Amino acid sequence: MTDAIVVLGAGAWGTALANLAARGGRRVFLWARNPAHVAEMTETRANARRLPGVGLAASVEPTADIACVGAAATILAVTPAQTMREIARAARPHLRASTDWIICAKGIERGAHAFLSDIVREQAAARPAILSGPSFAADVAAGLPTAVTLAAESIEKAETLCRLLDAPTFRLYRSADIRGVEIGGAAKNVLAIACGVASGRGLGASAVAALTARCFAELTRFGRVFGAQPETLMGLSGLGDLVLCCATLQSRNFALGHALGQGQSLEKASGGKLAEGAFTARALVELATERGVEMPIASVVDRIVSGDLSVDAAIDSLLLRPPKPEN
Repeated sequence: MTDAIVVLGAGAWGTALANLAARGGRRVFLWARNPAHVAEMTETRANARRLPGVGLAASVEPTADIACVGAAATILAVTPAQTMREIARAARPHLRASTDWIICAKGIERGAHAFLSDIVREQAAARPAILSGPSFAADVAAGLPTAVTLAAESIEKAETLCRLLDAPTFRLYRSADIRGVEIGGAAKNVLAIACGVASGRGLGASAVAALTARCFAELTRFGRVFGAQPETLMGLSGLGDLVLCCATLQSRNFALGHALGQGQSLEKASGGKLAEGAFTARALVELATERGVEMPIASVVDRIVSGDLSVDAAIDSLLLRPPKPEN
């Protein structure tokens, strides 16, 4: 009998991945915290709250019971980055030995400055992998062509995990660079806010393009210090994801920055729910500072979302930096 797959997190991305994993009738548990939400999905066979207009595949079973992880050899963790530690702890008593835990969230834990793969190793005693790249849930759910990277502790393991989700319109590239793939996703979330600010402030396409390039320079500097492979940062999970999320309001991080650039308050701009980049900004900047990595764009994003710096002052602080070599 084929093992079930458990998707932890019934947001838009979790729902799209659950449907992908259910191809061919494979049993998939879609876990959500809220029993009322689970009951609604079970009754309607859809997730109207998070991914309207998309039905659940026939073999997707919504559940609020975290013990469902015991039925799976593979878990897709799609909960917010700042909750990964809590979810891993809750799941651990029910996990099988040597469970593969594919992290589908993007971020760095605040306070502890922990990468998500390290949290999973420590708290769940599971084998971490990372799924990341330029992808929007609505596009994947609609069957539009998408390509992402899946990194595991070996190329062989990554190849095995890729087969669980690979589809004609969802192409997975395998990697053994876990750290590089997770850094790309975490850093681009923060940096996309900056590009959104520039767009929302009406600074023009030239400024946004230049800012995107300088964002990539910061991402690369940070990744290099933490052991990421340059090829990974140049690939889908680094440059690819950055390009996508620095140019469209479909990106929640870009949209947050865009609203801030238009003069909205953080509360109004976030709609009561901050994008992941706003939570990761402080951890990213503090880690960079500890290791002597210069990240002026990420630093002003952190100060903007913390309320310590106005948008105009942030723009001035970047424009008035002394000239320097590009590389």
